[in-house]
Amino acid sequence: MARRQGIWVKMLSAEDKAAIATRCERFIAEFLKPRFLPEVRPTQFNYPIDILGKWRGSNYSFITRYRSGFPENLGEEHDAPFTRLDHAYEHTADIRFDLMWRRHTGQWWRLYSALSLDEALHLIETDLNLQPHV
Repeated sequence: MARRQGIWVKMLSAEDKAAIATRCERFIAEFLKPRFLPEVRPTQFNYPIDILGKWRGSNYSFITRYRSGFPENLGEEHDAPFTRLDHAYEHTADIRFDLMWRRHTGQWWRLYSALSLDEALHLIETDLNLQPHV
């Protein structure tokens, strides 16, 4: 049986993370929010109030924030990530990501590998599995 081989991945610098976050925040503001959350509509159930992004280690998650309308926990908020960019590797200043989809079980599944940031954002724009379910 063949042994699994690992690869060393260079950590992203603070400057790289800031540049990626800026590009993703612009994508959220210009595409995701206008298309999926043009206005907040309170309901008696959990309802979406924001779409945002957040770094956790070398992964950037796209998150929907919900607020509760239930009487027993009225106004409480929670986050539900729906898509994640996993830093895969860097080759000659070309940063690549694996594009992950979050299943209903909370497990992350890789749908696409070794994408540039522009390719990943385009797939989020076009692949229904990677978009928020609001």
